[in-house]
Amino acid sequence: MTDERENGEDVTTPLLEIRDLSVSYRTRGGTVQAVRGVDLDVWPGQVTAVVGESGSGKSTTAHAITRLLSANGRIDAGTIRFGPHDLATLSEAELRTVRGTRVGLVPQDPTVSLNPVKRIGDQVGEVLRIHGLATRRSAPAEAIAVLDRAGLPDAATRARQYPHELSGGMRQRALIAIAIAAQPDLIIADEPTSALDVTVQRVILDHLQRLTEDSGTAILLVTHDLGVAADRAQRLVVMSKGRVVEAGPTQDILADPQDDYTRHLLASAPSLTTARPRTPASGSAAETAPLLEVRNLVKEFRLPSSGDGPRTLRAVDDVSLTLHRGQTLALVGESGSGKSTTARLVLRLADATAGQILFDGTDVTTAKGARARQLRRRAQLVYQNPYASLDPRFSVAEVITEPLRAFKVGGRTSRLARARELLDRVALPAATLERRPAELSGGQRQRVAIARALALSPDLVVCDEPVSALDVSVQAQVLDLLVELQADTGVAYLFISHDLAVVRQIAHQVAVMRAGRVVETGPPEELFTRPHHEYTRELLAAIPGGRVPAPAVETTTSRGPVA
Repeated sequence: MTDERENGEDVTTPLLEIRDLSVSYRTRGGTVQAVRGVDLDVWPGQVTAVVGESGSGKSTTAHAITRLLSANGRIDAGTIRFGPHDLATLSEAELRTVRGTRVGLVPQDPTVSLNPVKRIGDQVGEVLRIHGLATRRSAPAEAIAVLDRAGLPDAATRARQYPHELSGGMRQRALIAIAIAAQPDLIIADEPTSALDVTVQRVILDHLQRLTEDSGTAILLVTHDLGVAADRAQRLVVMSKGRVVEAGPTQDILADPQDDYTRHLLASAPSLTTARPRTPASGSAAETAPLLEVRNLVKEFRLPSSGDGPRTLRAVDDVSLTLHRGQTLALVGESGSGKSTTARLVLRLADATAGQILFDGTDVTTAKGARARQLRRRAQLVYQNPYASLDPRFSVAEVITEPLRAFKVGGRTSRLARARELLDRVALPAATLERRPAELSGGQRQRVAIARALALSPDLVVCDEPVSALDVSVQAQVLDLLVELQADTGVAYLFISHDLAVVRQIAHQVAVMRAGRVVETGPPEELFTRPHHEYTRELLAAIPGGRVPAPAVETTTSRGPVA
């Protein structure tokens, strides 16, 4: 392994020292070796990023450190040295004295990790009380202060809300608040910003970075976003197929990658190659009658009452949009800007307060019953969160063929054939059909969700952050797939994303949303190179990866891969 203390770096003892770690999972098909002989060091006051494709072993390594593997996972070999402790051999009682206080964890999925029947403030306050950092009386105020530090806007109001009342990004910030509440020595952040827009992502990462600078907190950052890793990490660990293939100072690896796999990751990362826009399939000329037309759409929600009486939030405020067949319209903006709410209104998953929605010339604003069912056959949705959107009781084959069964399309044999075809198009092997969602990584689950949405060959697919959970190489494959399908079938996409680099590659038109309103629209190249609105300029400035040197195409030096 490359010497972790070269180039004049700090030579103090690592805070976390992993040696020869191996982890496996028991599945119906046998034992799967997920991590093989991993060596990894994390130093005080530094950010160490672990990057790699979905299924490379990144999250398994992170969960092994805190012994939070799923029930069918086990540590087969190796040591996890944290101060005087070997975390791999501690009892559960001993682990409880380390987890939460000295080691904080930010999980990848806030929907699963937050208690749906407890208010956000109560969940943060519970952590503070458990670790003796607050009393029952002081916990509510302390929880609000922690939520504010984690970047949650209007923390006092959010503390009184339940998880389902918050956007995905807000829920993730609540998880970050829980992790930092006890001011731990080490924070393990497993994709902590994958659900966040770029501006909030920057706020959260700035905060985590300040922890390393001010208090010496170490961060093990697990991410598929090489732009984030490049901007924030002092050290980079690249994993593939359960092994570490390259490790060292971040700038050295990005400027001069030694392993072919590392070079492949760098070439695939959209946030590192914003000057390489993909030209989407343009399809036929815009038709006179659009496929989707939204006119002056409004959606209001009730907020918890305050001393001044009932309050409402206007989540969508006078939004008008037009989308033609064969075209992609991207909605971008911060978490809570109204993007996903607009999509839910379009699909008739929620009722509009005011305005009009026309689909293929028909007013569907108040569609119910058979009319709504027909709309949902022609308009499908890829959800943001693959952990919550896939039925854990179903096999992958059942998940993908469920829409075909619901609409009585084909027989069992033809449905399975369609499922195999779709799996191949989203870069998953046919053997995946027999597995269940719990046996797949987050990225693999999202690919299954995309395959399911395409099963009925719809006219419109609403993609709500469809690639935010995917590693960069699979992300590129899925974006290529979406473009290819659009060219072949004329399908239209309403594409919701906080990743402007992704939007630049796939969209024909971009609408920037802020506080429920559309503040700017235009073709991506024009909008990204000559933005008119200050908020658009702010979004562009927050795109990670700007500090990264262009990756080397070929190299002959001898640093070599890490076994």
